[in-house]
Amino acid sequence: MPKNSKAVKRELDDDVTESARDLLSNEDPCDDSFKKSSLIIGGHDADGKERDVEEGGSDGDEEEEERPAWNSKLQYILAQVGFSVGLGNVWRFPYLCQKNGGGAYLVPYLILLVLIGIPLFFLELAVGQRIRRGSIGVWNYISPRLGGIGFASCVVCFFVALYYNVIISWSLFYFSQSFQQPLPWHQCPLAKNRNSTCTVVVPECEKSSATTYYWYREALDISDKISESGGLNWKMTLCLLAAWSMVCLAMIKGIQSSGKVMYFSSLFPYVVLICFLVRSLLLEGSMDGIRHMFTPKLEIMLEAKVWREAATQVFFALGLGFGGVIAFSSYNKRDNNCHFDAVLVSFINFFTSVLATLVVFAVLGFKANIMNGQCVADNGRKIAALLGNGIEANLIPNHINLSHKVSVDDYHQMIEIIRGVKEGNFDKLGLDSCHIEDELNKAVQGTGLAFIAFTEAMTHFPASPFWSVMFFLMLINLGLGSMFGTIEGILTPLIDTFKVRKELLTVGCCVLAFSLGLVFVQRSGNYFVTMFDDYSATLPLLIVVILENLAIAWFYGIDKFFADLEDMLGFKPYRFYYYMWKFITPTLLLVLLGSSFVQLIMTPPSYSAWNQEQAREKLVGFPPWGVALCISLVVVAVLPVPVVFMLRYFNVIDDGAGGISTVSYKKGHIIKESAGAAGEGDDAASLLHAKTTPSEAPSPMPANGIYRKQSGGGGPESDAAPNGRYGIGYLMADVPDMPESDL
Repeated sequence: MPKNSKAVKRELDDDVTESARDLLSNEDPCDDSFKKSSLIIGGHDADGKERDVEEGGSDGDEEEEERPAWNSKLQYILAQVGFSVGLGNVWRFPYLCQKNGGGAYLVPYLILLVLIGIPLFFLELAVGQRIRRGSIGVWNYISPRLGGIGFASCVVCFFVALYYNVIISWSLFYFSQSFQQPLPWHQCPLAKNRNSTCTVVVPECEKSSATTYYWYREALDISDKISESGGLNWKMTLCLLAAWSMVCLAMIKGIQSSGKVMYFSSLFPYVVLICFLVRSLLLEGSMDGIRHMFTPKLEIMLEAKVWREAATQVFFALGLGFGGVIAFSSYNKRDNNCHFDAVLVSFINFFTSVLATLVVFAVLGFKANIMNGQCVADNGRKIAALLGNGIEANLIPNHINLSHKVSVDDYHQMIEIIRGVKEGNFDKLGLDSCHIEDELNKAVQGTGLAFIAFTEAMTHFPASPFWSVMFFLMLINLGLGSMFGTIEGILTPLIDTFKVRKELLTVGCCVLAFSLGLVFVQRSGNYFVTMFDDYSATLPLLIVVILENLAIAWFYGIDKFFADLEDMLGFKPYRFYYYMWKFITPTLLLVLLGSSFVQLIMTPPSYSAWNQEQAREKLVGFPPWGVALCISLVVVAVLPVPVVFMLRYFNVIDDGAGGISTVSYKKGHIIKESAGAAGEGDDAASLLHAKTTPSEAPSPMPANGIYRKQSGGGGPESDAAPNGRYGIGYLMADVPDMPESDL
């Protein structure tokens, strides 16, 4: 670069500014729209640093309104970590580890994290940071015909938010019930016998367990099937109202309010996990659980199902496709090293999953040890009762006294002797083997892990109410961190796209979501949660992320995207990402999508219904209207993609004008831009501060340029230029050619 290149550039910027002002001086001074608008010219501030399009400049005494920004890099990282690290890390990852080969499962997970997770996470961070818009604005800039991707992300976010906050409300209920000694799910309740005045254990609880009964009957008061609504559960309705109130208050001021909450909601779960790990390691049987967890079953690694489930977990663990990642990164500075952020957050997510797995299996090992001890005690009493009536006394070793507590080793010695003598008649005795591995192999996930297995283990903890409070407070914070990102994935695109106040949209969104969420707090609400969890996000998000990848790699152009990244980051990304984005990652995603379709077709829609008489779950199929609703969830979520494509293709919405405006808002003021500012004919806008060559098409990503800022309350017509592009097209018509080296 020549020595005086900065001086030349400054002179050129001054020329552009003067030319633009000259053109504006020819406007009719009586024109109300002209009086209400002010020219913003992207350029350099006093320190010589580039200003973003959002930042613009100031006119007169009016303070320039700019896009909100994170207070610090730490706040931003905590926001991304809080969004990506959610309930799935605690109750889904450990289950998959146990089910798919223990420690061996970490190998396919890490491989797919590198091949799918990090590249796609980096891609979403980069486009959000470069374009500084929500998901709707980002994909409208990249390719107007694929603008429906952003709307599909918003729809999926809304579906997920509806039921995800219900899980937070469940945690709130258990949290509120944890301030008791003993815990209310410590033992089965008693009920009066109909035929006498004595009390007996409630049959439903006796057939299952105290924690299972408390979950299904006391907390959910669940119906026997999805078609029996049973009316609202008022306790859960109040908890749902509290959950949405917390989300609304935290999000009402955007990242200025939610960013501060992140310091607690993102860090507190780690404090609790570490405390649980230390405490559980001091309990008997915890090492049995950890040893069982990390004992690799290498033969399982060769199964395709393991790789499919690992890919799905990687995909959802990072929150890809929701729009939350794009929304959060859009508040960053353009020169932020988003590649470092992508790698850092991805591995924090992975190590959090491993930490949660250690905690879960240490606690489950402790629980299995207790359950195994009870099994030994029960079967020891059976053996004592069978002495002389099916079991000879001489089969019992002399050092074992059945009238006292029998150790696990002594019990196993007795069982081996009895099995060897009785052989074919052993099964008729009704004796269990009582191996701790059998208890650990009872794989549980989701609500079964959090609200049944884990709560049962905590009843045996010393000072169990304290640990229960900590555990459910951790679940609330994990859920809120993910909810903030999910709601941001809805609000940011809509605020950037339509003229709407942040506060009004936030309150309106939360009120609407709470109203629709009442479906999930009926007595049959748990079945609807299962339906939404299985069908509202999986396939739609896969389709959204595949289209995101293809939009960048093939529609926008991978070479052009690499040039944008080099300009933004100051260095060229590794060539590894070039091949990932263009070939490997989309291929793997298409394979994953195909396998998900096959699984969906081969597995008819069903749910686990609680049978009150038998006190156990039973797998039943959805009724016809339920199947129709499952299909509708998938169709509605992906419908914006073909609709927007067809509207653009047939010019119902003009590609040039964009058809949809983008809006930046702060403190009640709205800065409006045309979505077509990056489309055809707007080359001059990208020439101001973007590196281009004569042979290369101008980047559709927004650069510092000229646009009008709406400073009054006029309607859309009052601030539009004659060509409908808010002045960018005709104001820059006479800008002379500029040197390539520094622009």
